[in-house]
Amino acid sequence: MQRCTAADRYAADARPAAFAMRVAAADGVREARRVELPAPTSSRAQARALADAQVAAVRDDPAARLELLRRVFGGPVGDARQRLPFGRAALSFMRWQLARGVLAPEHAPAPGSTWWRAVNERLLRDGCETIALLGGAPGTPSTRAVELWLAFADRPTSAHWYRAHNASIVGGYLDAEPLAEAEAPPERFFMNVVLMRVLYAHALAGAPSLALGQLAPLGRLLGDPRLGMAGIFLSLRRVLPDRYPLRAEVDRYVADEQPIGRLLDYDLIGPRLAHLYAWTADALDEPRVLGLVTAGLPTYAWPAEHGHVWRRQRPSVPGRVVARVTRAAVSTTRAG
Repeated sequence: MQRCTAADRYAADARPAAFAMRVAAADGVREARRVELPAPTSSRAQARALADAQVAAVRDDPAARLELLRRVFGGPVGDARQRLPFGRAALSFMRWQLARGVLAPEHAPAPGSTWWRAVNERLLRDGCETIALLGGAPGTPSTRAVELWLAFADRPTSAHWYRAHNASIVGGYLDAEPLAEAEAPPERFFMNVVLMRVLYAHALAGAPSLALGQLAPLGRLLGDPRLGMAGIFLSLRRVLPDRYPLRAEVDRYVADEQPIGRLLDYDLIGPRLAHLYAWTADALDEPRVLGLVTAGLPTYAWPAEHGHVWRRQRPSVPGRVVARVTRAAVSTTRAG
């Protein structure tokens, strides 16, 4: 994402009446779509209107959603080489979403998830609005997340990346919570797993003492989204089947989780979850995050009385070692 003040770089796509967008699908390049834009009520709404129209154009095409996100990470003129590597983990996660089918439209033979689609759209919309503003479209940020994306564009660091990305994700979670309630229990369980892992990845870069205790010097390296290691915290391929919806009981998926996943979720992230969510609420300036955890257990669209699934019955020896050496130094952490 690179700020551009030259109006001619964006003017062709920023007309208030319509704009053309070419999207590369998985099987080739399709014809450009012309999308009628709603008449903005003020200049403040111009960039947001452009973003809304771009998202609407790909809403029922999962492959086009992925391509749009790739274009967003490429910047308004496609030359943001310094910034594009930050999006690798997010793009990889979205490819997993496509493979699993959760982004399929409602009218597809195998419909996707309205919740996953909504959260994905929030990320796309915030990204498109940011690119519109960077490209010279009139308007001001419509959300706090867009402000943070602009800050990342000005100073592309790991901590700034996670603040922007996670502000969009958390915003999507909060907005789509009523949709989450309609999902099956296993799906809602893994919504929480995804959330706590992405928040933990941010803490690695922004609050390594909170994330790793005495191993804090490793935090910024492990959490760098430009490196492959960050993908470990977002990878669910070894936990979730590549299909939707989930049919088995939650306990079945928990039992099938790989050892590294159990170390992450129960021994590394779990013991510091309340502090992690409190730090996130401060870092993102979003106090509602505090309502997504109760008594140190995740409760996004999840009843607190079913908290047993978040407690490990018999901690392994490696798990006890990990928990001990990474005990959070919560008193010294600051939002970042």
